[in-house]
Amino acid sequence: MPSSDDKNDSNDAKSEKPQPSPADTIFFFQPSHKVKRFAKKYRTEIAASTSSVLSTFFAFPLDFTKSRMQSYETGFLHTVKDAYRAEGLRAFWRGVTPPVISVTLVRTISFSVYQRAKYAYDRTITNMTGQSPLVLANAPGSYPSLLTISCFGAAGATAGAVITTLSCPFELTKLNEQLAGKEARNSLGSGKSSTLRAGSWATAKRLVKDRGFSGLYSGYRLHLLRDTIGTSIYFMTYESTKQLMSNARGRSPTSPYAVVVAGGMCGIVSWACIYPIDVAKTLYQKSLLSAGSGVAKRPRINFFGPGSYRGLFVSVLRSCIINAVFFSNFEFLKKRINALEG
Repeated sequence: MPSSDDKNDSNDAKSEKPQPSPADTIFFFQPSHKVKRFAKKYRTEIAASTSSVLSTFFAFPLDFTKSRMQSYETGFLHTVKDAYRAEGLRAFWRGVTPPVISVTLVRTISFSVYQRAKYAYDRTITNMTGQSPLVLANAPGSYPSLLTISCFGAAGATAGAVITTLSCPFELTKLNEQLAGKEARNSLGSGKSSTLRAGSWATAKRLVKDRGFSGLYSGYRLHLLRDTIGTSIYFMTYESTKQLMSNARGRSPTSPYAVVVAGGMCGIVSWACIYPIDVAKTLYQKSLLSAGSGVAKRPRINFFGPGSYRGLFVSVLRSCIINAVFFSNFEFLKKRINALEG
């Protein structure tokens, strides 16, 4: 007959069964070996898509406010009060569905293209100079250099140029949604009917009817210019700031402090550089949306001119929030997926 000590030993052995680590559980269930392998293979896409949904929805009211400030030359408080009084709280998320879909898709593809382009440019630069930008960027105690900045900037520009083709129709219908309420009220006051009708699908059909399939790409050239330059600056700033805040100071490359600061900085710097292009794009697309099948004059990109930075503070604040939330979640998810066993 077993003694009480034997029973205690048996109970201890049962209680000492290896428990799965937190990294091995996804949404409170134990993933199979195939799921873990899939997650590791597509960790960039999984982390980017999940983080995009969260950050886009969270900061969308600021994007709504920015678009109206650019289009109607109003101040921040006036824009917010006017929209809330006339259209209610829901107005600030009107048109959020296309961006949630498009930004999730675009960011996922953007980060995937960026990762592949980064390694491709790294190989090219290594063959030309004998030094690898990515090795330099990840070396302890390293600082940004011409090689690392060039690699990140070229990869960012490539990603920006690719994603414009996907994002332009979504951004055009989103802009229509953001302006439709205000245009309808202006039309009532003037006795004219507004051409900007609510509904993303209705907008897309109207553009195709009036202008053909190319109508979905109204303002494409300005959009391409903005995203190519902006995404290049965005990734250069993010990677270089993260390097300064982590490797150069002897910290982990994914330390939360470095990621949050780098995420905020990349939004500030990129928007400050490309904002007049975005203003010109918004005004041109607004004119095209209102013109039916007619033509609209493309506005000049006016750096440092009056009105060229209207809404910049809102854009910078929005971008800071989006990127701090996005990159914190992005790096966290990648780290957890990389820690999966098996």
